Amino acid sequence: MATSEKETTEKLYYSISEVSDMFDVNASTIRFWEKEFDFLKPTKNKKGNRLFTQKDIESLRMIVHYVKEKGYTLQGAKDHFKNGEPAELENVKLEVIARLKSMKGTLTDIKSKL
Repeated sequence: MATSEKETTEKLYYSISEVSDMFDVNASTIRFWEKEFDFLKPTKNKKGNRLFTQKDIESLRMIVHYVKEKGYTLQGAKDHFKNGEPAELENVKLEVIARLKSMKGTLTDIKSKL
């Protein structure tokens, strides 16, 4: 039972190294984006280490989507977030895309086994 409980609970805070692994970007890139995008505000502990919440991770997911996947410049991404769709709608879109990619991978695995 302990493993199923562990799998269903999410961490409250993630380190910068965990987050950089999630998005396959350098920690220095995340620190730079923190300065560039005012809505990305991870908390810091007494030592000054950044602690990312789920909200911070969703914000990073949006940044990665526009900068890395869609090819926006940083200024273009900033402008989009200022003038674009509400963040909640952006998160829903990114979640749907992630689910579709996951489903595609599952279907590809099933097809290769047939």
